This record gives sequence, structure tokens and C-alpha cells, in this order.
Amino acid sequence: MNILQQLFGGGTKTDLKATIAEGAFLVDVRSPGEFNSGHVKGSVNIPLDSLTQQMAKFKNKKNIIVFCRSGNRSGQAKTILEQNGFTNVVNGGTWEHVNQFVQ
Repeated sequence: MNILQQLFGGGTKTDLKATIAEGAFLVDVRSPGEFNSGHVKGSVNIPLDSLTQQMAKFKNKKNIIVFCRSGNRSGQAKTILEQNGFTNVVNGGTWEHVNQFVQ
């Protein structure tokens, strides 16, 4: 697997639309200011720099989709969550990309 696949999740493709339809936990890891300027309906804002203090919010979630402005911070968030034992995390990339699958 190359570095881009590791950063941006290019390995196994996840069906975002189906995962979202099943009630995935949608997490925007951008800053509050970025979140307030536009975000995915139903998503929660947990900025990347406060992710480790917010781990309890991820417990018992069937599927977790993280996203941001470019896919970079969400890649970091996916790694942090996986290092903390979460195996059901998908890097959705940009919030605009994820937004197109939300009703």
C-alpha cells in the first residue's frame, strides 16, 4: 500500500451512501469556524486537536465516518481512532464529498 492510500484510505472502498443510510456517526474534524461556515446535516463537530479528549463519543458506534476540508485531517483522525481501538472508521475525505450522500 502506498503512502497516499494510507493517508486517504485508497485501499478498500466503502460505500459511503449505504454506510450513511445505515446511520453512521458523521464526524467533521475541522475547526468550529469552518464547521459553522457549512457542514453536513446531522454531523457533529469534533476538531482534530480535541479528538483524543472526546473518545467517549465514539463508543458503541456501528460505523464512523470522519471528514474535513481536504481529507488530510480526517486521515489523521482515522489513524488516531484506530490507535485507540476503533476498527469501524472510514475517512470520507472532504465534507462536500460526504454531503452529497446525505439526504
